[in-house]
Amino acid sequence: MKSYDVKFWKIKRNASSKQPSYVVRWVVGGEKQSTTIRGSELAKNYLSDLRQAAKRGEWFDTVTGLPESMLKAKNARTWLEFATAYVRIRWPHQAATSRQAATESLTAVTPVLVTDRRGRPSVDVLRRTLRDHVFLPEDRCSEPGHEGAAALRWLEEASLPMRDLEEPRHARAAVEALAVLLDGKAAATSTFRRKWAVFHHALEYAVELGELAANPLDRIKWKPTRQSNAVDRRVVVNPRQARELLTAVSYVGRTRGPMLVAMFACMYFAALRPAEAAGLREQDCVLPEEGWGQITVTKTRPQANKRYTDSRRTFDERGLKHREEDEDRPVPIPPELVAILRAHIEAFGTAPDGRLFYTRGGGTFSGSAYAAVWREARTYALLPAQVESPLAGRPYDLRHASVSTWLNAGVHAPEVAERAGHSVEVLLRVYAKCIDGQRDVANQRIEKALSE
Repeated sequence: MKSYDVKFWKIKRNASSKQPSYVVRWVVGGEKQSTTIRGSELAKNYLSDLRQAAKRGEWFDTVTGLPESMLKAKNARTWLEFATAYVRIRWPHQAATSRQAATESLTAVTPVLVTDRRGRPSVDVLRRTLRDHVFLPEDRCSEPGHEGAAALRWLEEASLPMRDLEEPRHARAAVEALAVLLDGKAAATSTFRRKWAVFHHALEYAVELGELAANPLDRIKWKPTRQSNAVDRRVVVNPRQARELLTAVSYVGRTRGPMLVAMFACMYFAALRPAEAAGLREQDCVLPEEGWGQITVTKTRPQANKRYTDSRRTFDERGLKHREEDEDRPVPIPPELVAILRAHIEAFGTAPDGRLFYTRGGGTFSGSAYAAVWREARTYALLPAQVESPLAGRPYDLRHASVSTWLNAGVHAPEVAERAGHSVEVLLRVYAKCIDGQRDVANQRIEKALSE
């Protein structure tokens, strides 16, 4: 029986379970529903999926408690049907970059999760069909041509039943597909880990819906290589080098370089991420004539393929990374950056919506555009050997330099983490190797202890 009368309760810890598990509870048409999920984040995601379905106006089944979209995924007979439903369920509350990552990952594994049938199209055709006509919301899927329609029919007939994914050999084949790029070369560890995480989450979702008894990835002896994610100290510039690079940016092009100096300065003096700097507005800034000012980071403008953004443009406006949607982050800024921003506003003004950094057409500088300016500026500011080195190889390295400078100056880690938008744990793990002088301090303390 279908019902639109849905109420949600808070997630509660399952006290009777030895291993941490959580109970998601809701009511459909007066019928109480619940499911127990291992892991608090998975439980939160599951409840979020239910809430999103209700927001979209989907009916809920009073027997299973599931909304229309999740019921389709649960009743899916093949991997292709399940993966398509999974993408569409997750789409509304994912960022554009996460949507793109999901599509890329599922597009990589789906061609190997098939039976051996005659008439198999080429891998390129299969991937193009999945990317353009399958793993998108229905209103974004274009009609495939003759070649794409034939490939889609073949996939529908050849796709493995969901129960077959419980065989480790199929999970292993999928992981092997994730480990290589389109050209057959081995994928970078970070790329593999990102795609593996998406596939793992999709299978966990299948377990939650009862499509699989257990996640088959947990049974194969192939785990993503652990990464420290620590910043390479070779990319970190010192204050003198940073200022020389900012000056060099002003020499690039007739207007583009001068318009980007302040944006790069925000990355260095305020440790803003590029997407945060791109979303900075005049109303977010306190810029006194003397002394320290403040930037309140409220929005970001991450870049993604148009097919994955809500606006159908290259940039979506979103909330801050790892924070609630309406949460902001105040960052005190030194007088030097205050002066740079005041001069920038006086010279270039703002976009109609108040943004400080915009193109002639009022848009946002693309990553390739400001990266090209940065590459040229490095050739002006650095020695030839330094240009060939990793030193400040990317604009993002200015943020690394900023955080490293704060830590080396003795600013307490919690304060640095708050300004940079990190947790203290991530901050120390990522930047530990960039804190100069700590080895000498440690040696002195050990020597003093041994002499007592």
